[in-house]
Amino acid sequence: MSAIITDNRLFDIQEKLNNGERLSIQDGLHLYETPDLLGVAQLANQVNLKKNGNHVYFIENMYINPTNVCEANCGFCGFKRKPGQDGAYTMHEEELLEYVSKRWNDGIQEFHIVGGHNNEVPFDYYLDTIRTLKKHYPQVTVKAYTGAEIEFFSRISGLSMKEVLQELIKAGLDTMPGGGAEILTERYRAKMSPDKASTDQWLEAHEIAHGLGLKTHATMLYGSIENTEERLIHMDRVRQLQDRTNGFMVFIPLAMQPRSVKANLKRRTSAYDDMRTIAISRLMLDNFAHVKAYWINIGVQLTQMALSFGSSDIHGTLIEERISHSVGALTSSGITRDELIHLIKSANKIPVERDTFYNIIKEY
Repeated sequence: MSAIITDNRLFDIQEKLNNGERLSIQDGLHLYETPDLLGVAQLANQVNLKKNGNHVYFIENMYINPTNVCEANCGFCGFKRKPGQDGAYTMHEEELLEYVSKRWNDGIQEFHIVGGHNNEVPFDYYLDTIRTLKKHYPQVTVKAYTGAEIEFFSRISGLSMKEVLQELIKAGLDTMPGGGAEILTERYRAKMSPDKASTDQWLEAHEIAHGLGLKTHATMLYGSIENTEERLIHMDRVRQLQDRTNGFMVFIPLAMQPRSVKANLKRRTSAYDDMRTIAISRLMLDNFAHVKAYWINIGVQLTQMALSFGSSDIHGTLIEERISHSVGALTSSGITRDELIHLIKSANKIPVERDTFYNIIKEY
């Protein structure tokens, strides 16, 4: 197998991996710089096969954005609206239930909920959103509110982040999504998301959640102003938190989308960058069980390729995704279970339908 590696320095990295040694940021920089992309892919594939075999996981889920009103001004967002602006909305109980009922099927395992930082409504609004869903769909896992939203709720409620999370758990919160992380360096956040949680606050929100018994997710939004070292610093920071808590279930690299469908395509990440970043994520994050290829961002064909670059999860059906599509994602906004199964099988992998916590529902 190793005969196809053409960069001799990759053999040193392979030896570290075989000996169970953690890769350094310097190792990661070489993985980004080497022209031997297939060698990097091979190393990542070997690591993933040891962890997950040929299993590839997916979930039947529904994406819900209760409000797009937001106080923040992130440089990458096309989803947010100001209060009173055309297109601004905030779903209340009746609208929320109508939205879900129109898209409901009995296979749905998870509600994936993120939205704007809407300070026109109180913290109770966000609690009531969860309570309403739990009341009408008690069997469905509620994955709601990013680490950045937790910090925002703390500010508008006067509660500590721990108290915010305790109230959300009482309301029915089961897990947190990984969004709001963007790139976990202050240089990046000062330019791209100056109004949102800092690096330390995002990490703290997840550390508190883990301490309260929640398993959560971690993302990385790459492809804008960050450099490769910042991507690796981001990976190292979530890796260090995982060392302390073992609370993350999966790492999700998210490719930046342009601000408009009509935007110059050169602003999109390249296929090479997408595949390399997924592979490097798998190699750097030795203490994560899964690295996800997010088909909404990179499309179904690159998602299939990612299954040979270290990915063991392709996310879910979503039903209707809004945030990536508001900034120019060219993929469909939803996909069926049969399409996901076909996608995995045609990549010579074994499709595994899972719940939120990677418990197996069915192997296909």
